[in-house]
Amino acid sequence: MDLAGKKVVVTGGSGFLGSHVVSELTKRGAGPVVIPRKKDYDLVEPGAARRLLADTRPDAVVHLAARVGGIGANRENPGLFFYENLMMGVQLLEECRRANVAKVVSVGTVCSYPKFTPVPFREDDIWNGYPEETNAPYGLAKKMLLVQGQSYREQYGTNAVHLVPVNLYGPRDNFDPGSSHVIPALIKKCQEAIDGGSGAIEVWGTGSASREFLFVEDAARGIVLAVEKYDGPEPVNLGAGFEIKIRDLVELIARLMGFAGEIRWDSSKPDGQPRRCLDVSRAERLFGFRAQVGFEEGLRRTIEWYRQHRS
Repeated sequence: MDLAGKKVVVTGGSGFLGSHVVSELTKRGAGPVVIPRKKDYDLVEPGAARRLLADTRPDAVVHLAARVGGIGANRENPGLFFYENLMMGVQLLEECRRANVAKVVSVGTVCSYPKFTPVPFREDDIWNGYPEETNAPYGLAKKMLLVQGQSYREQYGTNAVHLVPVNLYGPRDNFDPGSSHVIPALIKKCQEAIDGGSGAIEVWGTGSASREFLFVEDAARGIVLAVEKYDGPEPVNLGAGFEIKIRDLVELIARLMGFAGEIRWDSSKPDGQPRRCLDVSRAERLFGFRAQVGFEEGLRRTIEWYRQHRS
């Protein structure tokens, strides 16, 4: 799809990832880019997706809207996370089919992979087991959009593609301690310890789990490349192709922020999935995506943004 002058609806377009995707689409010449608001189109509710498409008549839809959170939020709201993510995606894709939208990109989650997926995670492994229990309802709800897109492609010829990004981080992230993911949560803890003169921070788990992180601007670029260049049934990973243990991540963030206090590990809290690291070769092969922002550079930019905007 040549994006020049194309109308694109980005659900969740005012959120963390969505705001960067909107910027990237605009940079590539798409326009107008439509950002539906929940107060106008609550995609969980029946009929909202149909109204949205009737009102906007887009050439493409990028579905990013999701109910998300860290391990704690997933443990506290498994039913809510399953229901809202499933209903948003399923109803939207059905209405895109009915409206003959030319391109639909669903953005899934690394949480869809089985708990003990061999590293690096290959897209062909996505069905070889049950996801890690603390975020399985969310992961499975998002994975159903992969099944739906493949089914609709086969029966109706819908150009629906499914992307699987790894953990994201960067400017404009969610720093709310009740729902944030690991990097913003750690940045906030370190900053509050520095501001309050505390000599220690507490971190969930043992620190032995590993994660891969993709800078949000890289993720946005990958998503837009898929809008432009990918038309196929297979899911595609978006990642940076490296992993870091949470213990090492905490020490790195503390060093970059200038926090020299004690790090206390609460091993009564879960680590989550033991390891996460993606095979990213398919994205490079199919639509030329490769991460560009180095991890320390991305962390520095995220810390700087937080310090400028935390008030």
